[in-house]
Amino acid sequence: MKLLVPSLIAGLLAATIVSQAYAESPNSLSAAEQSAGFDLLFDGASLEGWKHAGNWKIDDGVLTREGKGGSLVYTAKKIPDDFELRFEWKVAKGSNSGVYYRPGQYEYQILDNAVHVDGKNPRTSAASIYFCVAPSHDATKPVGQWNAGRIVCKGTVVQHWLNGEKVVHLDYADPKWKDHVELLRLRGGDLAARGANLSLQDHGDPVWYRSIKLRALGADDDIDLTPVTPQAISPEAQQSEQAKLKNILERRKKSAKR
Repeated sequence: MKLLVPSLIAGLLAATIVSQAYAESPNSLSAAEQSAGFDLLFDGASLEGWKHAGNWKIDDGVLTREGKGGSLVYTAKKIPDDFELRFEWKVAKGSNSGVYYRPGQYEYQILDNAVHVDGKNPRTSAASIYFCVAPSHDATKPVGQWNAGRIVCKGTVVQHWLNGEKVVHLDYADPKWKDHVELLRLRGGDLAARGANLSLQDHGDPVWYRSIKLRALGADDDIDLTPVTPQAISPEAQQSEQAKLKNILERRKKSAKR
């Protein structure tokens, strides 16, 4: 009987470890998330509900890209008008990607700020509303480490969170944001647009995603309305931004003539 005790203890420890690992799996919903109404969009094992051109794969429970083929799109259902999206992401050195969650150029930027050229302009840096609103500060973790992203949209409010910090808070109906709204409009984005499929951008760089969770927000769901001040844009970055915008408008004009 004494010989069975160590085996029993070992078995209990193994079961505990497996149970903890399951509970802590990034591609699962916690009890709190289930209660809040989140849906798990990626279970770590299947691409069911997702569409791509053969260039995305699952590697050890993580979404990643290889080769050419474009974005990975969640087609099972569209993003609700008011919603909260949670996801984890990491990049390699110099990588660029993005999470698109409303129609047109409506993007949560994914980036290695330290190396990629877009990191020189806060308005195109990680967690920005790309080419619209800069985050309050660089809250990214070092390359190769997982970052926790979060997008909250309700009414005319758009929020981007990074690693537990709200870094963007935009109410596009507030006149103080009119220049930002116009900048995105010129790029091709309409902040009032609704009804897109979630899309993970393939920019040709190594990028990884997991723990993708979505819930609709109801009228009774409160959100944090604390204001956030975007980082300042340097004169040099503004010049580069205007040059990029000029190229966008010229390409669009040429395309319209074809």
